[in-house]
Amino acid sequence: MPATLRACVIGSTGRGNYGHGVDTVWREVPGVELVGVADDDKVGLAAAVKRLDVERGFADYREMLDALKPDLVGIGPRWLDRHAEMVRAAAQRGIHIYMEKPFCRSPAEADEMIRACESTHIKLAIAHQTRYSPLVDVIRRLIADGKIGRLLELRGRGKEDRRGGPEDLWVLGSHIMNLTATLGGAPRWCFGAVEQNGKPITKADVVEGNEGIGPLAGDSIRATYGLEGGATAYFASTRGMAGKVSRFALQILGSAGVLEITSGYHPIVSYLDDPSWSPARGGSTWQKVSSQGIGKPEVLTDGDLHGGNVAAVKDLIGAIREDRQPLCGMYEGRTTIEMISAVFESHRVGGPVSLPLATRVNPLTLLK
Repeated sequence: MPATLRACVIGSTGRGNYGHGVDTVWREVPGVELVGVADDDKVGLAAAVKRLDVERGFADYREMLDALKPDLVGIGPRWLDRHAEMVRAAAQRGIHIYMEKPFCRSPAEADEMIRACESTHIKLAIAHQTRYSPLVDVIRRLIADGKIGRLLELRGRGKEDRRGGPEDLWVLGSHIMNLTATLGGAPRWCFGAVEQNGKPITKADVVEGNEGIGPLAGDSIRATYGLEGGATAYFASTRGMAGKVSRFALQILGSAGVLEITSGYHPIVSYLDDPSWSPARGGSTWQKVSSQGIGKPEVLTDGDLHGGNVAAVKDLIGAIREDRQPLCGMYEGRTTIEMISAVFESHRVGGPVSLPLATRVNPLTLLK
C-alpha cells in the first residue's frame, strides 16, 4: 500500500445519507487523502462536495470508483437495501471498505459480501463504534480477572421508542448483538418470539420495513441465546416502552458482580461488586469504569461518534498493512445479522434454532 491512501465516499441523500460521520472521518486520519464523493441526489451531491471540500463529485458511485481508483471507500447510507451491491462493487475493484451498520439485510447477503471480499483479499470494517472503544478491552480484562466471577448472563434492550420491536432489533439491537458476541462468546442457538399487538405475528403482519431493512413485522420481540462457554444472553424490545433515561445498554452478569456498558466510543461503563446484583439487597454501589480501570479518571478526550470513526479507520488501515482482519469486520458483521435473523427464524419454526443458521434468506419471506 502507498504511504498516502486515497479515499472516496458513497452517500445517498434521503436514503440513509452519509450515516454517522462516515463521510467526514477521512479528513481526520493522517495519511489519507479524500478525493471524491458520490450521491445519487443532485442537491445532496452539491452539498457533499462543498462540505467535504473535494474537487470531484459523481451521481453514480461506480463511475467514481472507476474514474478515481481509490484505495479506500466509505459506504455511508444507513439504509440497507444497497449495502450488498456497494460492497461487491468496491471489492471487485480491489478497494478496501469502511461502512455504516447494520451490515446487510440477510445472512445470504452477508455470505455474498464476504465471498466478494475474500476473492480479492479486501478488508472491510463496520461502524459499530463501541467495538473500537478502549473500554471494551477494559471490560474483557475485568471479566478475565474474575471481577464479576463466572460469566452467567448478558441482558440487552433497545431504545424502545417509535422504532421499538423488530426495527429496534435491526437498527440499534445490532450494537447489542455485536457486543454480546464480543464479550460473551459466539452464539450457538436462539429461541425467539415476535408479536404484534400481543399476538404472534403471521404472514399477514409482514410489511416493508423502514430504511431498506426489507420484510418486517411486529411491535415486540424477545430472544434468548446460548453462548459458547455456557452463558445465556437475552435481548428484548417493545415499541413505545422507552424510559426517561434510556435502558439501551448491555448488562454482563456474573456470579460475583455486574458490568454494564452503553453504546458509543465513549460508553458509560459501570461496575457493581455484588453477587446479589442488587444494591438494595447487597448494600453495594455502582462504580464508574474508565479506560484506566474501576474508579479511575477518564483520560480520553476525543469525540464520541467522531472518535469511534477515527479509531475504526485507523484500525482498518492497520489491518490492510498488517494483513489481518479489522476489530469489527465482515465476519463479526455476519454474526450480528445471523443473531438478528435467528429471532425471526425461531418464531417461524416455533422453537430454538442453531447458529450458524441453515436458513439464509429473511425468515419472514417464508412465513405461511
